[in-house]
Amino acid sequence: MPEGPIPHSEPAALTRCFEEVAAQNSREFGIIKSDLTAVRLQFGTLDQKVENLSGHVNQRLDGLEREDRQLHRRAARGELDHGRAAVLARG
Repeated sequence: MPEGPIPHSEPAALTRCFEEVAAQNSREFGIIKSDLTAVRLQFGTLDQKVENLSGHVNQRLDGLEREDRQLHRRAARGELDHGRAAVLARG
């Protein structure tokens, strides 16, 4: 048995429901897009901080290696006080 015609209010209600869901999805997508942009900016900032920190660590290591070579040269030439050398070797 064929169904009767769909009442006019039903397509209007379905259309309204669809439009409301579409608007809500659009708002939620905008929020997600905004959050993603914020995360990208934070990631960029953190990346720069890590790069700067890496540069500082490398400079410090270079300085320590230089000091270590100088101490070894002085120790090889006998220029160091043995008491101080022992303290430096432990420190």
